[in-house]
Amino acid sequence: SSPHLVQVRERIRINGQPISKDLFNKYFWLVYNRLEETKDPAHASMPAYFRFLTIMAFHVFLQEKVDLAVVEVGIGGTYDCTNIIRAPVVCGVSSLGIDHTSILGDTMEQIAWQKGGIFKPGVPAFTVAQPERPLEVLRERAQERKCPLYLCPELDDFEEGCQALELGLAGAHQRSNAALALQLARTWLQRRGCQGKAEGWGWGPDPRRAPEGSLGCLSCPGLGELKEVPPSTELLGGPVPVAPAFQLTDAMIQGLRDTEWLGRTQVLSRGPVTWYLDGAHTTSSIQACVRWFRQAALSQDKPHDGSEVRVLLFNATGDRDTAALLKLLVPCHFDYAVFCPNFTEVSVANNADQQNFNVTLENALTRCLENQRTWTRLLEEKVGQDPWLPAPLRVGGLLQPAPARGSLLLVPPAPRPLNSPALVFPCLAQALRWVAQGRDPQLAAPTASGAHPHPAASSGAVLLREAAAVRVLVTGSLHLVGGALRLLEPALSQ
Repeated sequence: SSPHLVQVRERIRINGQPISKDLFNKYFWLVYNRLEETKDPAHASMPAYFRFLTIMAFHVFLQEKVDLAVVEVGIGGTYDCTNIIRAPVVCGVSSLGIDHTSILGDTMEQIAWQKGGIFKPGVPAFTVAQPERPLEVLRERAQERKCPLYLCPELDDFEEGCQALELGLAGAHQRSNAALALQLARTWLQRRGCQGKAEGWGWGPDPRRAPEGSLGCLSCPGLGELKEVPPSTELLGGPVPVAPAFQLTDAMIQGLRDTEWLGRTQVLSRGPVTWYLDGAHTTSSIQACVRWFRQAALSQDKPHDGSEVRVLLFNATGDRDTAALLKLLVPCHFDYAVFCPNFTEVSVANNADQQNFNVTLENALTRCLENQRTWTRLLEEKVGQDPWLPAPLRVGGLLQPAPARGSLLLVPPAPRPLNSPALVFPCLAQALRWVAQGRDPQLAAPTASGAHPHPAASSGAVLLREAAAVRVLVTGSLHLVGGALRLLEPALSQ
């Protein structure tokens, strides 16, 4: 999977755990040296970062003799280096979103075409509910590649006649991910001969079936006892057929309940400070993040004196439209918006796993300053449209400054800081320390030398120190969330 959050070893996991430092070291140098020895002398270049790690992951899985490898595509599908697998057991396409537009295209249809590139002849593929036109593109791609494609039923369909399923990952969008995971798992179990007849799904017996006797074959009762989807001839000009719901095993129910994935709808409670971490970085995922945050923050006990401060910590990378993402976050009514690069410290010499060698600190800070201006502009546009915000004083149609507060969005003082000042810090450590103000035991209090020069930071520091509850949403980039986790949960770096 990619990207990693804290350590690169997270990308290559066996039985759910990142491979050990010793194994990573052993296989890294084995693969690196072999490639170095055998590279074409005329084109003497090594594989790029992601390609190298993909080769290494395949080598690790083969050498460690895993029963099943789950491989997440890096970007897109058609031209991604993970797409060299010729005959996977099953393929899955989750909910589509606009991302990596410079590589994949800037429409959902173009992105659907790229995603459909992982389909393989005769290999079943599943997807979840998609907009009509992108789903049509996926269907056409499946038809081109003679691949049986099915829609997953809603998770509600699995709950009929039984209790509601409990998911370890929060957020309504995780229900479609769970439904897809169930279909992929079931297909694998059927291929292992767990009382299921694979032929009934429209593909023949699997000559590559692994030897019996491992990976959960004892926990498959009931898998083959329901009607199966007819062969995929329906794909020829027709709609995508819906796979039937099936009876879940106890292991499946437990698997959904126990699933953990750091940096996705994750909550860390540290006394008065609560961190909400979500690596959303597309418009659709930010929308889901906003729904989750508002619900999660509302479910928390309100302070008796009402002194709650909400902080947004945001950064985005690549070619993403940050203005569109920030606009979606405005309704959360943040009192402060903090922008910083994904670098944990200004000096990242001792933190290579967290460093992006393609981006300079200067470029990253320039982008943060642009985000600061965008946020301020969005809030100025919002004033007067949103009854939650007080109407500003106006002088000749212009907002009048409130110098006593030193705010960036100029509105009159209020009992609660409704002016959402936007601040930029040079690194994550300084940003987190300012937000926490020494109230999170994992973070030192901000030093005088690390203080922010803007007056709003001084007034904000007082409010943050005195508030009964501080709720912080960290979002916009998985790399930002990973850097925050490294500082908030030092054990993850061990």
